[in-house]
Amino acid sequence: MNMHTQALAPTIFQYGRDYLELTKPKVVALITFTAMVGMLLSTSAMVPWSVLIFGSLGIALAASSAAAINHLVDRRVDAIMARTCKRPLPTGHLDTRQVLVFAILLGALGMTLLLLFTNPLTTALTFCSLIGYAIIYTLFLKRATPQNIVIGGAAGAAPPLLGWTAVTGQLEPGAFLLFLIIFIWTPPHFWALAIHRRNEYAKADIPMLPVTHGVEFTRLHIVLYTILLVLVTLFPFLIGMSGLLYLVGAVLLGLRFLWYALKLFVTADDRLAMPTFGFSIVYLFGLFLVLMVDHYWVNIF
Repeated sequence: MNMHTQALAPTIFQYGRDYLELTKPKVVALITFTAMVGMLLSTSAMVPWSVLIFGSLGIALAASSAAAINHLVDRRVDAIMARTCKRPLPTGHLDTRQVLVFAILLGALGMTLLLLFTNPLTTALTFCSLIGYAIIYTLFLKRATPQNIVIGGAAGAAPPLLGWTAVTGQLEPGAFLLFLIIFIWTPPHFWALAIHRRNEYAKADIPMLPVTHGVEFTRLHIVLYTILLVLVTLFPFLIGMSGLLYLVGAVLLGLRFLWYALKLFVTADDRLAMPTFGFSIVYLFGLFLVLMVDHYWVNIF
């Protein structure tokens, strides 16, 4: 390797890492997983490989585009907050034009794949979800109301519904139930993080619930939403969409999540906010995993 190549390698690596960070890969991975579970649950037959692969990729690219636009819109706020001040835009590693072009390319490619390999309904719904998160939530709702995450959660709850329609081409009750589960999961998940970061949100003048209504009020609402979540996650079993294996998994996971929420509320120990936030991610992944396993267990046996 010559000296020019040695000097160029770190630059290429840095650019690659910065562009990857724009896509929020951990978030997109969870989004893509829930979308794939939506596909698998939509039918008792095998999902066509082209839909499974390219449909999932299209949804992932659309989510990545939305994430990049979120970086662009929030660049000034990100520079204020310790959690986000080292992102590519606040640090100057990338400029706004580069991020905008990247986001447009990702979105266009994602929409093209969905239109070619799924159906117009899924493409339209995915585009609406992208606009809902990247523009309506990030640009307006986030700064307008402490209920921002509740209202804006509709965009984040869409992936399993998108996966379902990618296979069936129809909006069906099962798809809406999966949507509802993530919609109700989103507030307790995000409010736990907001408790931990409330001083930064206050500094950035973002009206998150712990900032506008206090931490105790937020802890109570985390408990209430978690109780509602546990109840809603029983419905796949109650309507015959899933079997006993799912019911056991959902109850165990739900009780554990509720334990975290109640402990955070009763002890008033803000150090529990991040463990609660962390488990909420494990909870959602585990819930959709057991949904998928139960689906194929029932169909096999």
